[in-house]
This record gives sequence, structure tokens and C-alpha cells, in this order.
Amino acid sequence: MLPQRENGVIPGFLQPLDKPVPMVATADVGRVAAEVLQGIWNGRRVVELEGPRRVTPDEVAATFAELLGRPVRMDAVPRETWEPLFRSQGMKNPTPRIRMLDGFNEGWIEFENGEASSRKGEVALKTVLQMLIEREDKRPHVEADCLAGAVTGLNRF
Repeated sequence: MLPQRENGVIPGFLQPLDKPVPMVATADVGRVAAEVLQGIWNGRRVVELEGPRRVTPDEVAATFAELLGRPVRMDAVPRETWEPLFRSQGMKNPTPRIRMLDGFNEGWIEFENGEASSRKGEVALKTVLQMLIEREDKRPHVEADCLAGAVTGLNRF
């Protein structure tokens, strides 16, 4: 079950919670990948893809609250608890995941020319979260845990 549906709290690893970060819908990834594969080009090609606009973790919680019709908030998970938490979830080597989160949080993972140069997807956050909720309603446990992990930064599979 999605944690926000169960208790109204989403554990947040992307911090600060009001910092906009690039996120992208898998539907946009698939569509753009298909376009690139069908196109004609030579050599190396880099496509930096993100959603229609950057969103904050707090906006993710607010959108869930709107869709669920109940209060939902993001709760920042203290950095010093990440390694034991990830290990308790079955991750044998959490260092790469922690470094990735640090990179987003500290700003050293970014598109080459920032937000201005990235290709923008079409699928909005609200659409993705609505589909997540609907999918959970159909298959309540396994898929929701996997998708919730993607949204909250948890590794549940």
C-alpha cells in the first residue's frame, strides 16, 4: 500500500523538500526513446529528458493530498539514517544510492546546461500519480510497493 494512503506521510530523501528536482514519467521516457530510435543520426547522441516542469517533494505530497482527498505530507528522512534503513530493506550495498541522492540534494548531479537545455516530457505529475493510485486500486500490493519506491526514493524490490 502507498504510505501516503495508509498514514498520510511520504518519506522524503530528496531534500530540501521545497527544492524543485527533475522527474520524468516512464511514458515520456518510452515515447522519447522510440522517437530517438526511429530517427536518423550518427555518432553519439545525448538526450537529457525531464518532465514538463521541475517539482518539489512537497508538491508531490500536495498532489497526492489533492487526489486522495486527505492530508498528505512529505517527511524528510535524516541523512544519517539512510544506510541502516536501506540495509533493513534488503539493499546489500546502499552506497551508490546514497551518493545519487547526495548528488541531487547537493546539486552536483544536473543536466549539462541545466534545466534550460533539457528536453521536456508531456506527462504531468498529477497524471502520473492518478495512474499510480488507480493501478494500486486494481493490484493493491506488489506493484504499488514498487511504484511507491520510485516516487519516494525507497528501494522496495
